Amino acid sequence: ADYDLAELRPYIDWTPFFRTWELVGPYPRILEDPVVGETASHLFRDAQAMLDCLISEKGLAARAVIGLFPANSVEDDDIAVYADEARGERVATLHMLRQQMEKPPGRPNLCLADFVAPAGSGVGDYVGMFAVNAGIHLHQLSQRFHAVHDDYNRILAQALADRLAEALAERMHERVRREFWGYAPDEALSNEALIKEQYRGIRPAPGYPACPDHTEKEQLFALLDAPRNAGLTLTENYAMSPAAAVSGYYFAQPAAAYFGLGRIGKDQVADYARRKGMTVAEVERWLAPNLHDAEES
Repeated sequence: ADYDLAELRPYIDWTPFFRTWELVGPYPRILEDPVVGETASHLFRDAQAMLDCLISEKGLAARAVIGLFPANSVEDDDIAVYADEARGERVATLHMLRQQMEKPPGRPNLCLADFVAPAGSGVGDYVGMFAVNAGIHLHQLSQRFHAVHDDYNRILAQALADRLAEALAERMHERVRREFWGYAPDEALSNEALIKEQYRGIRPAPGYPACPDHTEKEQLFALLDAPRNAGLTLTENYAMSPAAAVSGYYFAQPAAAYFGLGRIGKDQVADYARRKGMTVAEVERWLAPNLHDAEES
């Protein structure tokens, strides 16, 4: 079923919306800014009017799928996803990467697998996954504006769809914490607190700093059946289509935190290739920004 856009409206983080238009400053203060305030206010009014229209006329639709899976970390850096609570049948293995930095004592190099209890620990842990899509009908809407050479409203619609996708990701994560996984049933945070991530747990996305390998989206999409459940597909370069979409993992561990992988060595590249069943060359292609160059290794 489509998600009610009116319910998502309060969850919109407007600061990145203004950055789309190269207007820099935190919302709502940007509306009073002596330099860009007038332009920002005009844009904000237009955005609200279009949002009213999109909600009343159902000009955009949004869909989400989530999954909570029995899981344990294995081989230090992988996460085994199981078919059921018996944890005998593995349906997928999520492959993660570990920082390789020089850090002071007591500051370990992090990997997302650290936030899931190890197999053999006696703790039956879980990992969550999600895919949200706020770009349903966006192509038709964009085409309509393009046909009348209305680039302003075409870009405005795309920017709003992007914001609604992030708002849906925020709303679903809140519901996971309070209802579906239910590890924070009494959480009651303002939108400002949600934007500042003042809650327990994280939702990192494949292709982003903690897990930069875009190819891991393939397993995520398969486990969630994202094409059927959220109307989302992956391009050959693992970009999501439509683009107004977010997908990723849920980790509930209280110590779970976002981090950047940084540079990794040839030893980890080779180990990762082995774990994923890929060639080193394939892994190097997908992880190019994270590789130490030849002089450094």
